[in-house]
Amino acid sequence: MWKIKHIFDGDYGCEELQPGQKPKVTVTLADDAGNEKYLSVEDDWLTENGLDVGLEWPAEL
Repeated sequence: MWKIKHIFDGDYGCEELQPGQKPKVTVTLADDAGNEKYLSVEDDWLTENGLDVGLEWPAEL
């Protein structure tokens, strides 16, 4: 089971998004053994799915 350990918003407005592109964040996931992996996902997707630090990452991903 992977849990969300950290969400990093690396967008400081320095780079413009392309038309139709949505802002992304980097998500750090950790499992019970201490393994970590990093994903880049749309910030809106996290919000729409109610995901935040400390919550379990959806199994389908």
